[in-house]
Amino acid sequence: MYETKNPYKLSETLKMHERCPHCDTKFKIEPSFFYGAMYVSYGVGIAFAVAAFVITHFFIGGGLVAGFLAIIGTLLVFAPIIMRLSRNIWINFFFDYNSKKAENPSKIS
Repeated sequence: MYETKNPYKLSETLKMHERCPHCDTKFKIEPSFFYGAMYVSYGVGIAFAVAAFVITHFFIGGGLVAGFLAIIGTLLVFAPIIMRLSRNIWINFFFDYNSKKAENPSKIS
């Protein structure tokens, strides 16, 4: 889906192919299609933040300040992954995977 496999190459984190190389599905079905991924990104970011706080506070035994710093660090480190993951989740709301089309795109219209 993305031109570069490494999400930490920040200048190319969100650069996508125009079409799927396997089934020829167009990724951007309308201008500004991926703005909806911002809402998904919020939820995914909250999930990462809660996980960081729970691990820091309950498993490691850190205080509230340590939990807050863990949340900030986690969101900074995982920001490119969260952006890509939210786009993947968003596009899957609108497209279904068709294994027959992926095997041979010329046979299915």
